[in-house]
Amino acid sequence: MAAHQGTHQTTHQPAAGLAYGLLGLPLAFVALPLYVHLPNVYASSYGMPLATLGLVLLLARLFDALTDPWLGQLSDRLYARSYRWVLAAAAGAAALLLAGMVLLFFPPWRQPAQPGALLAVLLLTYAAFSLLSITHQSWGARLGGSEPQRARIVAWREGAGLFGVVLASVLPTWLGWREWLFVFALTLVMGWLAWRASMTLTPAPPAPVAADTGHRDVISPWRHPPFRRLMAVFILSGMASAMPATLVLFFIQDRLMAPTLSPLFLATYFTVAAACLPLWMRAVSRLGLARTWLAGMVLSIGVFAWSATLGPGDVVGFWWVCALSGLALGTDLALPGALLAGMIADRGDRGLREGAYFGWWNLASKLNLALAAGLALPLLDLMGYRPGHASAEGLRALTVAYAVLPCAIKLLAATALYLFFVRTPRSSTSPPHLPQKTT
Repeated sequence: MAAHQGTHQTTHQPAAGLAYGLLGLPLAFVALPLYVHLPNVYASSYGMPLATLGLVLLLARLFDALTDPWLGQLSDRLYARSYRWVLAAAAGAAALLLAGMVLLFFPPWRQPAQPGALLAVLLLTYAAFSLLSITHQSWGARLGGSEPQRARIVAWREGAGLFGVVLASVLPTWLGWREWLFVFALTLVMGWLAWRASMTLTPAPPAPVAADTGHRDVISPWRHPPFRRLMAVFILSGMASAMPATLVLFFIQDRLMAPTLSPLFLATYFTVAAACLPLWMRAVSRLGLARTWLAGMVLSIGVFAWSATLGPGDVVGFWWVCALSGLALGTDLALPGALLAGMIADRGDRGLREGAYFGWWNLASKLNLALAAGLALPLLDLMGYRPGHASAEGLRALTVAYAVLPCAIKLLAATALYLFFVRTPRSSTSPPHLPQKTT
């Protein structure tokens, strides 16, 4: 590996952090309807059978996930040309994303729902969302810094994203989907403009000229053992989160019998997550990234185990579940990406291959969502669960899928995190008082 610059000291002023992170707001704003509301809308409003809907979502999300590594490679090539190319591609992706959301929530086919048309629009929308997300994440990783600095960079992006999710959780109910689309378009333009401005407020170091720049193949990250270990933890943890995310509206509607309180529950969850991010940043300074993430996982397991005991009318108990699981969510959002940024720098790939890493990273996230929809929904259908007309057997299946199974998977993730990164820490996850490795 050719000489690579040391840790880049980024500018961490609030204005610079907000300018970079603001695009996270519209990206999260659109993600909640795209991944959480959409299945419920097509099942309840358009009458699409759960088995058919699950198959469509599985195919779309699998295709979406499998294309992310190649979109990551495209991101690296755009950065290698110039930041203008990156911004131009991001603007085009933003326009396609907006068009896709209009077609999804105001489909010309409406009744009866057309699975083929839904699949085609989902593919377009997912591809645009992926390219915009990967290029934005790659810029954050290029900024570098120590563990607390990397955590703050990701926290600005995820904090803005949490605010976007809170808005997305309440605006469709309060205003309607047309007004939601207007707000989304406005925040998307503002986020892109702010990101462009951030490139002057927090300039990343120029990409190093390495002898192996031609070795920018799509599987390069998998040659790095710490990346493989981190991906195993990330996939398990993400799978444990994806199942409740897919089923939460069904759980509120049929298990708690409180569908009108869905906006309150979702807003509580994401608001607490955003408000507690500064607390987790302090914990990172004391414990390091890996130990702090482990603490969040343990909290999440305890909270979801409690949710399995709730039944009709337990709205206060579920509100506490939302608040405490929102507290744990902060670690899942801010810390894995900061760990990944450290690994990229440790290997000497910063400024060269961020897109390749985040392409696989996003593939894992979307594969979890695909499996959650493609397996959980048809399985619930087979076990007798019908939205709005659930039997006792169907409700038991819903509770197991929403709360019990995610706890078991999260426990596996916590065990892997402890074994790989807490018990035997490595340079990218070491406590902040240890020196960063540079190449």
